[in-house]
Amino acid sequence: MSINVLDGKRFAEMVIQGANHLAANAKYVDALNVFPVPDGDTGTNMNLSMTSGAKEVKNHVQEHIGKVGSALAKGLLMGARGNSGVILSQLFRGFAKAIESKPTVNSVEFAAALNAGVETAYKAVMKPVEGTILTVAKDAAKHAVAVAKNHESLIGLMEEVLKEAKASLNRTPDLLPVLKEVGVVDSGGQGLVFVYEGFLAELKGEKLPDSPSAMPNMNELVSAEHHKSVQSHMNTEDIEFGYCTEFMVRLEGKEAFSEEDFRQDLSKYGDSLLVISDDEVVKVHIHSEQPGEVLTYGQRYGNLINMKIENMRQQHTDIVGESTTPLRTQASEPKKEKREYGIVAVSMGSGIAELFRSIGANAVIEGGQTMNPSTEDIITAIKEVNARKIIILPNNKNIIMAAEQAAEVAEQEVVVIPSKTVPQGMTALLSFNPSAEAGDNKEAMTEAMQHVKTGQLTYAVRDTSIDGLEISTGDFMGLADGKIILKDQDKVKAAKDLLDQMLDEDSEILTILKGEDASDEDVDSIVEFVESNYGDVEVEVHNGEQPLYAFIFAIE
Repeated sequence: MSINVLDGKRFAEMVIQGANHLAANAKYVDALNVFPVPDGDTGTNMNLSMTSGAKEVKNHVQEHIGKVGSALAKGLLMGARGNSGVILSQLFRGFAKAIESKPTVNSVEFAAALNAGVETAYKAVMKPVEGTILTVAKDAAKHAVAVAKNHESLIGLMEEVLKEAKASLNRTPDLLPVLKEVGVVDSGGQGLVFVYEGFLAELKGEKLPDSPSAMPNMNELVSAEHHKSVQSHMNTEDIEFGYCTEFMVRLEGKEAFSEEDFRQDLSKYGDSLLVISDDEVVKVHIHSEQPGEVLTYGQRYGNLINMKIENMRQQHTDIVGESTTPLRTQASEPKKEKREYGIVAVSMGSGIAELFRSIGANAVIEGGQTMNPSTEDIITAIKEVNARKIIILPNNKNIIMAAEQAAEVAEQEVVVIPSKTVPQGMTALLSFNPSAEAGDNKEAMTEAMQHVKTGQLTYAVRDTSIDGLEISTGDFMGLADGKIILKDQDKVKAAKDLLDQMLDEDSEILTILKGEDASDEDVDSIVEFVESNYGDVEVEVHNGEQPLYAFIFAIE
């Protein structure tokens, strides 16, 4: 059997079987994340994202492969959840862009489209980390381009793609030491391999089993550092350069323009660089110490427009001075009259949601560990808030990329504050200034959240070993700013020990968010401990009603 030309209908079936095969193995992919905190993880996020893409494809099946590709990209974009889901959506966004005008593609064009997807995904990630899904996608695509001319049949080409993807996946532990310590491969890369296996099976006229692959031995999945998410390295919170510089260049043909060269040259001036271009305009965002030199460089290619330079070291401490009407994204109707600012926060627990509303959030999306909202969920909240400017507080590191993707496609001006915890989000929100520009608010709110420490008490869902701690299923674990530092079989003792390690002479305020698994007696015991040992610390208690975490501590 030989397939030399791929049309939209067959590609749609490839997508559907790829999504089904990933869905059947989502728990396997989840299991590759051995951090013992209850978490939805990579497999769940990739599955939900790919399922959204496949659903859109099913609604737009036709002969023209370019149009089917566009449907896939749209579905993935709207359904993308978590970092892995966003990266997957970017891979197929670039793929779809490369084939959008083609009614069919051959093996060479298919390989080129895979490579275009990799280029788009790498551009979307601020600091790409090798040894992840990005690496697997890149190695497979580059190999496809290299061998495509020798494989007229798309089946033969896809066999090569899958072969190299698996080989690259097996090399991921050599690129990320954390994976080697654990003895596993990258979970996102594994998810992509499952998608490619589905693609190949459909081309060959085969149906893959619905049952999942064998689960890994969890006793072997232990690590000293795997609690650090691979994708967490992609997020930059520390501001090293003082001026946030944004501008556009209207290309005038002064010099031949290459986006790649332009980006590479600008990278020498700072960090947090974003370059987006089309045939007429280049948009630039960069944090730099020499904004004048950056603008001078951009002027080489044309006229500068929409320039904005902000001093990121300037402190903004104004507290929100006017109340806003609370809004639940699931039940409320958007206001007809547009407000100037809308605040969208993500949280789990009705008590925490009410806290966010009480300090200024206009919409609260249910989400967090085990339940990452999709890009579409966030876009829906943005629309319901009905404001000219939107600020999003993800409050979870695995929601930040989906929020940023929602910001890209939203019609309003949207800024994402990279809050990784509820205490960070609350502290940031208290620094919101309704009279300031969105960029100024982003600087002030991002800066403010650096001054709060987050403690969390949760339970272990599996046996593991982390940083010398032998953790058993059911143990209570204390996390300080995301890192497990202690464990104990007694919940209250673990909470006290965690506070004992986090509170210091600089601590002034401790806010305790009581989870649904904690009792009033537990809280009383902890408050008494703090008052007896840290008399200068002011204690506030709120019933957060959050699941999974018996206590969340905010220390300022």
